[in-house]
Amino acid sequence: MRPLLLHLDHFGSFREPVTVDFSDTEYFALVGPTGAGKSTIIDAICFALYGTVPRWGRENAVAHALAPSVAAGKVAMVFDSDGRRYGVARSMVRDAKGAVRTKEARLDELDPAAPLDQVFDAVVRPIAEGENVTPEAQRVTGLEYRFFTQCVVLPQGRFAEFLHAAPRERQDLLVQLLDADVYERIRQSAAREEEAAKQAASFARDQLAKLSGATDEAERELADRLAALRRLSDTIGSDLGLLRSREDDIRRAEQERAAVAERRSVLASLRMPAAVPTLASAGRAATEAAERLAAEVETLEADDHEAYEELTALGDQGAPRAALAALDARERLAAEAARARAEAGAAAASLGELATARETAEQALAAAEAQRERLRDAHAAAHLVARLAVGEPCPVCRHPVAELPRHDAPADMRTADRALAGARERAERARSAHARAETSASMLAAQADRLESELAALPASADRAALEGTLAAIAKAEEVAGEARQALRAGRARLDKARAAAAQAERQAETAWRDLEAARDRLLVSGHQDDPPPPLDRDDLHRAWTDLLGWRDRAARAAQAALTEREERLTRARDLLAAHRRRLTERLAEHGVVAPPDASPDQLGAAVATAVARADAALERLREERRRAADLERQVAAKEHEAKVAHELALRLRANAFERWLCAEALAVLVASASDTLRELSDGQYELALADKTGDIEVIDYGEAGMRRSARTLSGGETFQAALALALALSGAVARGLDSIFLDEGFGTLDPATLDTVATTLERLAAGQERMIGVVTHVPALADRVPVRFEVRRDGNGSHVRKAAIAP
Repeated sequence: MRPLLLHLDHFGSFREPVTVDFSDTEYFALVGPTGAGKSTIIDAICFALYGTVPRWGRENAVAHALAPSVAAGKVAMVFDSDGRRYGVARSMVRDAKGAVRTKEARLDELDPAAPLDQVFDAVVRPIAEGENVTPEAQRVTGLEYRFFTQCVVLPQGRFAEFLHAAPRERQDLLVQLLDADVYERIRQSAAREEEAAKQAASFARDQLAKLSGATDEAERELADRLAALRRLSDTIGSDLGLLRSREDDIRRAEQERAAVAERRSVLASLRMPAAVPTLASAGRAATEAAERLAAEVETLEADDHEAYEELTALGDQGAPRAALAALDARERLAAEAARARAEAGAAAASLGELATARETAEQALAAAEAQRERLRDAHAAAHLVARLAVGEPCPVCRHPVAELPRHDAPADMRTADRALAGARERAERARSAHARAETSASMLAAQADRLESELAALPASADRAALEGTLAAIAKAEEVAGEARQALRAGRARLDKARAAAAQAERQAETAWRDLEAARDRLLVSGHQDDPPPPLDRDDLHRAWTDLLGWRDRAARAAQAALTEREERLTRARDLLAAHRRRLTERLAEHGVVAPPDASPDQLGAAVATAVARADAALERLREERRRAADLERQVAAKEHEAKVAHELALRLRANAFERWLCAEALAVLVASASDTLRELSDGQYELALADKTGDIEVIDYGEAGMRRSARTLSGGETFQAALALALALSGAVARGLDSIFLDEGFGTLDPATLDTVATTLERLAAGQERMIGVVTHVPALADRVPVRFEVRRDGNGSHVRKAAIAP
């Protein structure tokens, strides 16, 4: 993991947005006063990836991400890992209860070719959001949070965690660094492969058992049946032709019988409509009623015309109504103007009393303010006396004090303050009351003036009784005209109904003649050309229907006799067909072909063809089953062999044995590398070694004749040297490239010679490998040797960072 850009917005002590650019930096130092926010930059790197910081005391803690006065913040970082570029961002908010929580988190893969100032927008694919960001960050960096803080970010005060860690914890870290868990995954995969191969072999054996009937004898039997069915299919054509001929005879007999039955049905359906005998008298009555009502409507139309002429002579009622409305408005405005003028006079009369009350309240307020000023001066004088000294200059007149004055204890200021507050409140109420009264009096006077102006603009008063009489006469004339119009409408409605009844009677008669003609036409079409129905008498509808029904009865008796003869002929044809079909069905059954008793020739032919196809398919299926049985036998042997191989591989890769051996070898290499660095840092005094029994890391002290002792017995400076040596060794761990290492403080405990050795080691590490190294330090001697410095300072607006010029 190698950071390129780090953006902080209201994170920790950084109250303003700031972006730190590491893209052209290999070796840098964060410098500045204590508390300026140097470690916060390292914290932001860790927080962006894992959502927490070692300095906050426990994992998943985010309470310290925001300052108490900040409501929201954000951290974002662009970094490279394993040849890919990623962007991670987390935003925090403070809820209504004051608790800090992560509002949003996301991890994206970015386009490495995009410019750095636009890289956050160059998303290639989203990777994770929310709670899934931390697990994906662990996958991308290859390290869990607890191991990331032991070999990439070495937090302040936690340099020695790996040095003092238990053997089991060190093994967990080495498993991740070496990718040793891949062997456990291989073992688990081998176990799964073994189980899958066993299941596949068992399934193949079960399938093979289901194919036990696929024998050579069964194949010969199916081949013989297929040959017999094909011979039957070649010889059955003539029998099916005779069967079709019998069916044609039956269809012709059925058609003839259906034609006779249709003629008989048409004759039976012929009925005289019930209204035919009375249609003529009903039509005459309807016509007479319509003529009588037409005369009544003429009389009503004359009455309606006379009533509306009288109404028109009285004129429109709009003018008298408008005159009445103007008279009502004049009376209403007169009353409102008198009332408004009286209210304005009363309001003006009350202004004098309110003005007197306001002046009294303002005088009381001035007296209270003067009393409070005098009391405040008395308190100030009493306070000043306590600091006077005889012979010293007076702070007021600047003359030497000859004698200390005496002052009685002044009254309590709070009483004067309460009296002043009360006087101010009363004065304010008096002013408000006087202002409201002035406003009200002005508004009432203006209202009275407006109403009196409107009253003067109205027309002169009219005679109310005369206007009301005119309106009453018009209303009576409208009532009479309305009654006449209603009577006319009712008469016209009765006339329309009578005319509709006459038209209905005429249409019924026409419909009855058409029905009669249609019935006679149907009889002609249905096969009565030899004995046609009689011609129609157009003068009398009832007589025409009676003649047609008489002919119908004679024709129905003849149709019944013809129908009986056709049914006997159809029965004989059906018996011949059934006998031939029965013989053919028995022949098919001898060959195992089952068909319905009433099957058609096409169905019988299809049954034979289906039997041939099924026998052919059954033979092919049996042959396929025999081939599949041979394949299954080969599969069983192959899967049993695969299961045996996977079982042997899983036994060889048991985690408790292989992983422990691999980590032990890697730890030995790691300790040897760290021992070389520590020997150089300690000027040959110390080396590191592994305890034979416990596996703990021990120190060989050549200052004590090569004595081996626990690393926990080292002093603070010595512990820092040993921990730094291990951290540098971890940073170059064998199987996983760690592209960065960040050291937070710890250099202040080193003597000048050791500090020079540490600085030289870090310079060599930064120059000799592709690895970013960052240090947080207060030691000028170390900071001056770092090529790039980020200066961190803090003021009232929070922390700020500036990238300094490259050191010479």
